[in-house]
Amino acid sequence: MRLFVPSLTATLDKRVAIVPHLIERFEALGFSVGVERGAGVAAGFPDAAYGSHLAEAEALAGADLVLTLGTLPGAERLTRGTRLLGLMRPWAQADLGHRLVSLGATSWALEYLPRISRAQSMDALSSQATCAGYRGAILAAEASGHVFPLLTTAAGTLRPAGVLVLGAGVAGLQAIATARRLGAQVAGYDIRPEAREQIRSLGARAVESALVAESRGGYGRELTADEQRREKEQLGHEIQSANVIIAAAFVPGRPAPCLIGPDEVDRLEPGSVIVDLAADEGGNCALSRPGETVTSGGVRILAPRQPAADLAWHASEMYCRNLLNFLKPAVADGQWVVDWSDPVYRETLWTHAGRIRSVGEAPLTVTEDQPP
Repeated sequence: MRLFVPSLTATLDKRVAIVPHLIERFEALGFSVGVERGAGVAAGFPDAAYGSHLAEAEALAGADLVLTLGTLPGAERLTRGTRLLGLMRPWAQADLGHRLVSLGATSWALEYLPRISRAQSMDALSSQATCAGYRGAILAAEASGHVFPLLTTAAGTLRPAGVLVLGAGVAGLQAIATARRLGAQVAGYDIRPEAREQIRSLGARAVESALVAESRGGYGRELTADEQRREKEQLGHEIQSANVIIAAAFVPGRPAPCLIGPDEVDRLEPGSVIVDLAADEGGNCALSRPGETVTSGGVRILAPRQPAADLAWHASEMYCRNLLNFLKPAVADGQWVVDWSDPVYRETLWTHAGRIRSVGEAPLTVTEDQPP
């Protein structure tokens, strides 16, 4: 079977879905691997590293499987029978979804991966969020005028920076851990009780909340208007007293909650820094502009796009392993052997046999006579 990996450079994403030293693992499953010329350069994998596996963009047409990330450049070249796998952002890819439906194509969106222990090695959301959280803490340290650790010098003692992390999913927890390693005084906020336990386990202070707002799958659910008002009131003091805020609160399939309004920004001390890791999903700060740094009243607001892609080498390697682990049980000797009773493959279906799973809907059903 022919496997194709497109270049994402047109989307300004530095990552690539296959790294050279893991290609032989895909070949062992029976795939013939083609990687678009230039696809890995920005991640630190030159064309020479892919050798005979290099291909032109036109190779997308007729591929049996395409591995992608975020979007699919050249989707108009897709042909009937092609399958897609990756982080698809299905809530933001209506045109691609319609194209796949018109072709009767099977696609798996890893955003829908069930939260079960067996699927952890396939969890691309978590691997990329790990990179994003780490990068967010480093960006915050670079942009802040405060040193993060306690320093005792001949010129006096410097107090550690106060860092507040909003959202304790994978990205938030990694930001907490990184800021702690840098020596900051860190507090974390999340609406899920078990997330507050995880914050404490990293040695940070958990901002207490009487609210319990957890959805199916372990994510935070969208808050009602009244709940949002009460939580903003409680967060106000925490936000005002922080030197650095790293915002990493997400609701899968929906815009990110706005936790920092213009009034909260106005009350921050000049020189404070906000790093909004949710900028691509609407932003946790009302003043964020995706891909830009905004200054308001002396407060710097960074809104990096695709922060995981700033660590493109490791982000690509982890993503490649996620895809490989997903495919191993589904392919043998170059043939599809998908077990549709397995929730990993059933629940991640985005499109199949001319149907599409919209965000919030139940997984698609698959009958015996529908080929994988």
